[in-house]
Amino acid sequence: MTATPTQLKHEVKDLSLAPLGKQRIEWAGREMPVLRLIQERFAQEKPLAGIRLIACCHVTTETAHLAIALKAAGADALLIASNPLSTQDDVAASLVADYGIPVFAIKGEDNATYSRHVRIALDHKPNIIIDDGSDVTATLVQERQHQLSEVIGTTEETTTGITRLRAMFNDGVLSFPAMNVNDADTKHFFDNRYGTGQSTLDGIIRATNVLLAGKTIVIAGYGWCGKGVALRARGMGANVIVTEIDPTKAIEAVMDGFRVMPMAKAAPQGDLFITVTGNKHVIRTEHFEVMKDGAMVANSGHFDIEIDLQSLGAQATEVKEARQFTQQYKLPSGKSVIVLGEGRLVNLAAAEGHPSAVMDMSFANQALACEYLVKNKGKLEPGLHSIPEEVDKEIARLKLHAMGIELDTLTPEQVEYINSWTSGT
Repeated sequence: MTATPTQLKHEVKDLSLAPLGKQRIEWAGREMPVLRLIQERFAQEKPLAGIRLIACCHVTTETAHLAIALKAAGADALLIASNPLSTQDDVAASLVADYGIPVFAIKGEDNATYSRHVRIALDHKPNIIIDDGSDVTATLVQERQHQLSEVIGTTEETTTGITRLRAMFNDGVLSFPAMNVNDADTKHFFDNRYGTGQSTLDGIIRATNVLLAGKTIVIAGYGWCGKGVALRARGMGANVIVTEIDPTKAIEAVMDGFRVMPMAKAAPQGDLFITVTGNKHVIRTEHFEVMKDGAMVANSGHFDIEIDLQSLGAQATEVKEARQFTQQYKLPSGKSVIVLGEGRLVNLAAAEGHPSAVMDMSFANQALACEYLVKNKGKLEPGLHSIPEEVDKEIARLKLHAMGIELDTLTPEQVEYINSWTSGT
């Protein structure tokens, strides 16, 4: 007897949430035309037929469309959460009940459950891994060497994950190709900058309901995510300070009109601190001690290590829930530090993550990267590989077409000129 969708192996909060989840998935789809076009082609061509695929992603309405596209492509796909606080339980329920996709994800799951879900995913014996932070890939390399020969490749869309993959390759343990989705132009220029910029402040405002205008906001890191957050914070009237370790990025921040200084100098000045570095303990004990009473700290980097919460907890004389996703740590000095979203990705812990329109391009890259890995099975060397330029350009072209925007075209004279070396002044 064929199993019904609700008989699929899964671990979600409550399948009765599925109707709301389906409604929200359909709403998100309105602004994801590129992935929809890819899904339609996938449904006809079945480029992933016979491929066992696992996706470790934030389980959101946008991710749902990626999972649906992968299933349409013929993949035997399974989805787990990449972050304990980012799962939208109604979406997880709908993917199981309405779309027949096995999902193992519950908002607020503890670390033990998260780790168990990673191993459940690896039990699926994947040929393709879609990773978000490279936890699945790292666990595979460390614990499941006997499965490595079955892996065609992995795709990764976070700066943190790319850093880990590069370290794995340098250590000689990455034995298969990894597609660097994060550095595709149609990913980091838009998802990291505009997506993170808007969704981070959305999460902070939902968690606190504070007015950002007039606040001093300290942003740690001026990569694409930091640029986006700084841009949006200034647009809402905040006074922005940037901290950086890279001299080139620091100059860029200065010339973009922001003050730049070390965290030690910024700590007494900030009303709100946002970390987007991908590194650990960017805000730590010596910073907490000199912060203003009531200073708020939030993280929009992938892992919950950028704010040293262990040290803060050890210092605190009292920790209380001030409101949902907002914890107040009372220090021996009598001052308090407010932590948002448990130091996890605040845009997903306290809000809904990036807007659908920007994830449309990011997940188009993921879907096409999977297809590229399968089409080039056995041809790609182990290590990091860029998304092919023609794929990147095609995603941008499809997005512009969906937005009703037209491009100029070169005249024959212009084509001749840019391909010639003889024409000069």
